[in-house]
Amino acid sequence: MQKPIFYTSAGLDRADGLRADPEWLEQRMRDPKACVLPVWRNRNLIVNGARRPTLQALSGTAAKPFLEDPSKVVLLGLAEDIAYFAVDLSEMDEDAALHLAGSAAFIELRHSAALMPHEEGSMLAYARGMLHWHKRHRFCGDCGHPTVSTEAGHVRRCTNPDCGTSHFPRTDPAVIMLVTRSGPDGGACLLGHKDLFPTRMYSTLAGFVEPGESLEEAVAREVMEETGVAVTDVRYRASQPWPFPASLMLGFRAEATSFDITVCEEELADARWFSRGEVLAMGRFNDEDAAQRLPRDDSIALWLIEEWLAEGA
Repeated sequence: MQKPIFYTSAGLDRADGLRADPEWLEQRMRDPKACVLPVWRNRNLIVNGARRPTLQALSGTAAKPFLEDPSKVVLLGLAEDIAYFAVDLSEMDEDAALHLAGSAAFIELRHSAALMPHEEGSMLAYARGMLHWHKRHRFCGDCGHPTVSTEAGHVRRCTNPDCGTSHFPRTDPAVIMLVTRSGPDGGACLLGHKDLFPTRMYSTLAGFVEPGESLEEAVAREVMEETGVAVTDVRYRASQPWPFPASLMLGFRAEATSFDITVCEEELADARWFSRGEVLAMGRFNDEDAAQRLPRDDSIALWLIEEWLAEGA
């Protein structure tokens, strides 16, 4: 069985039918069992344990100061009747944040997520994504007036009485695709390298969906733009929340109908066809001495590659 995709299945009841009930929300915020997941400058509070990293939640007395202002709190949901909230502490200076962290630390999530319990990494990604949305939508996109957080942090409403527009959390759809071709030794897949990637790391192609096009059209367009390869039989495989900062990765497979590669230098530094044997010989992401490296363990890109490899096992 293939491993689950990271940043999915946080195991929370999002309680969407209760968010607009201020009395219910106040009760949950006063509950001493409530857990607060702080984010400081896009970093999550994580304990680097002896076996594997785990999330560090604030509860009880430690959490109370951060739950006094509902406008700064986001309800993530319920787990076993315990309410989980996210709060942005980015206004704290570094010394105060480090003091609050105690034995934990504010860490870039992608450095630890692949080693964490799956549900915990997903919950921290959810917290980070919601707080990033709040930070980017403090003003109304229609009239420019300030917005305020309502409905437990899942709506921002314009304060201009002549406008009053409600703004909801947004996520940007992006397609990510493994292009394959048939042939000897189980065929080959098309992988690319960008200058911004770590050295010698090759990954699947990806790009944002443009207005007025279907997901399948976006797949074909991006592959053609980046490599000059034409594709057919575009098939959806899986999706992954990607709050780095605010995307939803929609995973696809596609079959190549042309094989010559013409690299778009504005998009890629290199692109190649790799046989199954060549992919199996590639190093993992952390193997800095490998001739070529696979994508990060927490990426849907690696999930798509491993799915293809398993088909030839």
